[in-house]
Amino acid sequence: GLYPRLTARENIVYYGLLHGMAEETAQERASTLAEMLDLKPLMDRRTDGFSQGERMKTALARASVHDPANILLDEPTNGLDVVATRALRESLRWLRSDAGGRKCIVVSTHIMQEVERLCDHVVGVAHVRHVAEVQVSELLAQTGQTDFEEAFVQLAFSAEEARPKTHGGEA
Repeated sequence: GLYPRLTARENIVYYGLLHGMAEETAQERASTLAEMLDLKPLMDRRTDGFSQGERMKTALARASVHDPANILLDEPTNGLDVVATRALRESLRWLRSDAGGRKCIVVSTHIMQEVERLCDHVVGVAHVRHVAEVQVSELLAQTGQTDFEEAFVQLAFSAEEARPKTHGGEA
């Protein structure tokens, strides 16, 4: 969703302006985010030709420029290599820290490793049903598992078994 003919800075500032920020304030915020998200070398390059990780970090800065209280991310590491994934995780940890403004970051993903490493609070959904709403450590304790993915699978299948079965039109 980045404008390829604009630089990273222009993309970020433009979204700040769309959110009613004064240009000077948007420029200052873009510079702050560039420092915090390790975007400084990219700021004055056109986004056309950016790697997936560079695009994701620029998009995250763009979404954060107006300092929202909440950020919603859908599959944020999709298509990222290991290095870019780690950098994105660090960026998200910074945003949810005191230094980053204590953002509430909602992540929708099917990659349980990301959930375990990024999330404090987990709402698990399987088979279109709510199966858990706990802290990661509580989910592990509840299922007796040491691996988060195994814990989630255990809950998902137990939720499937608990669903009413339909046979020949009966509910």
